[in-house]
Amino acid sequence: MLIFKLILESFRFAWNALRMNLLRTTLSLLGVTIGIFAIIAVFTLVDSLERNIKNSLRFLDANNLDIRRFPYEFGPDLPWWEYLKRPYTNYEEYEFLKENLKNDLGITIFAVTGGETIKLESNSYNDVNVIGTAYTHQDVYDVASEIELGRYYTQQEASSGKNVALVGYKIAKKLSPRGSILGKTIKIKGLKFIVIGMFEEEGESIFGDSGNDEAVLVPYHAFKKMFYSGRTRGVETLVSVKGKPNDIGLVELEAEITGLLRTKRGLRPKQKNNFSVNRQDAIMNIIGSTFDVIGVAGWAIGGFSILVGGFGIANIMFVSVRERTNIIGIQKSLGAKNYFILFQFLFEAIFLSLIGGGVGIGMVYLLSLVSLGNLDLVLTFGNTILGFGVAGIIGVVSGIVPALMAARLDPVIAIRTQ
Repeated sequence: MLIFKLILESFRFAWNALRMNLLRTTLSLLGVTIGIFAIIAVFTLVDSLERNIKNSLRFLDANNLDIRRFPYEFGPDLPWWEYLKRPYTNYEEYEFLKENLKNDLGITIFAVTGGETIKLESNSYNDVNVIGTAYTHQDVYDVASEIELGRYYTQQEASSGKNVALVGYKIAKKLSPRGSILGKTIKIKGLKFIVIGMFEEEGESIFGDSGNDEAVLVPYHAFKKMFYSGRTRGVETLVSVKGKPNDIGLVELEAEITGLLRTKRGLRPKQKNNFSVNRQDAIMNIIGSTFDVIGVAGWAIGGFSILVGGFGIANIMFVSVRERTNIIGIQKSLGAKNYFILFQFLFEAIFLSLIGGGVGIGMVYLLSLVSLGNLDLVLTFGNTILGFGVAGIIGVVSGIVPALMAARLDPVIAIRTQ
């Protein structure tokens, strides 16, 4: 009951302070408002950006290992230009691994080239990503669920390099606006391909690309007819292997791949690997680390404003104690305990700080309503609680000294104070 009485009385005193000294209070709270706005705005932007990027990279799987020349995280052991001397992963190595791996659930090889033009009669679509994949691509990536119309190519079509293709949603609608594109013949690099499937619409990602919407999938051997791949020069191929769930950290699979590939490439025991086995979740870890640094910068940016705001709240409370010294003396003479006076002023400081924090959070919410293109800005419940929590802490820190000073006043001296 006492707590509610203190809260109500603090609310009344704080409201009177706001009403009677509106300009002074507003200017003092401005620091807290700006500080909370800066911190929560940065966190909201960072969280939204990280979430959108990870959604755009949702095809990455923590249970997949990628084999290529470059590592996803460069270390100090080898300068980056030395990686350029490494050979490309090729189809023969993919076949060797597919036949000998025991700790995998699937393996695929694929290559990507961009900026191609796709034609269908008089219609054309520019800047298309052409992706050549093995038939086993569906064992590693969930291709089937992404196909809206038609089918994936068969084992025979993939092995023979038959000119069949799956096209993206945007490409299909542009090249064949009045009907289904299935069964029609498109041209890629002058070669004719029969369309056997169409991917479902994905929409634009945070990077501005459209994913499968602007991509064409063809068998790997058909891809090699148009582009050099798996050679010392040309389009780089990438082998991706899906690990078993019970292989924690994919340690067994990585060791097996390393041993087999070293054997295939004839590396001596003392020679270093001339390939990299990368975990796909390493990309997510790099992204997370980057945004952690940005979050620290957000604290630094908003910290100075909050510091100024804290001094502003403390100033208000010192002035408030001085203005109400006579009232404090009367309250104590009527039996008010020291903790009652302490909580009275402390709650007032917290309440004033929460007002500033609430305004700052409200500004962030209004910012989240602004359209930022492909970036979906969302003020989360966690960031809202964080904002009010920081504001509350600032209120406690700013108000504790003035509150202690008020609680320790001698009632006789306080009553005589004018």
